[in-house]
Amino acid sequence: MKRFANPLAAAVMALSIGTPALASEKASHWGYQGHEGPEHWGELSPKYATCARGSNQSPVNLVGMVEGELPGLKVAYAPGGTEVLNNGHTIQVNVAPGDAFSVRGHRFELKQFHFHSPSENTIEGRSYPMEAHFVHADADGNLAVIAVMFEEGPANAELAKAWALMPEHAGEKAQLAQPIAISALLPSDLDYYRFNGSLTTPPCSEGVRWYVMKRPMTLSAEQLEKFRHVMHHDNNRPVQPLNARIVVQ
Repeated sequence: MKRFANPLAAAVMALSIGTPALASEKASHWGYQGHEGPEHWGELSPKYATCARGSNQSPVNLVGMVEGELPGLKVAYAPGGTEVLNNGHTIQVNVAPGDAFSVRGHRFELKQFHFHSPSENTIEGRSYPMEAHFVHADADGNLAVIAVMFEEGPANAELAKAWALMPEHAGEKAQLAQPIAISALLPSDLDYYRFNGSLTTPPCSEGVRWYVMKRPMTLSAEQLEKFRHVMHHDNNRPVQPLNARIVVQ
């Protein structure tokens, strides 16, 4: 395996092979409830110290937005997806190399996408039933996440392809029977909010570029309930202080 000098790249490699944390997770298990919950992540391992001590943590409540001339996102996702994984913390779809987005000519390759319910980020205090995170890395291992909110409404045909194979138990995975039109999981209007943050799971590494779509997508009540039934509990980290950060729109 290629060695990355950037620890964020190591984190995203761990994400793409099936766990949202580094390989040491088995020795320092974390979760969303009780003594392994978000308020205790920083105590579970020295490698998770940033979860407690970081000053640019995610998720956040996007508020006090500042108007700016944000560049457009150029998204190039081909229909695909290789497998659906239940890693015990989320349902994740792994993808083959090649899909990417670029901003001002800077290319970030899609590694995987996964889901949180309820949403992790909130927009002016509003929480959504679900949020998807499309996790990317550039050639140097710098991470960028495109976040998409989902609200209840018509069933989502592309989610249905993954949901049909959703593993019910942690550690299980299934090969996708048909490709997902990944770009169809993003709104057609790619206007976004921009801020600097972190991974929302241990080790909570900072230096992640966040692009939160302004327009939500929909999923049905049945699709939401299936996800929540398989997860058994909320899988969202509470919002973190913005501190001195600015949210640009």
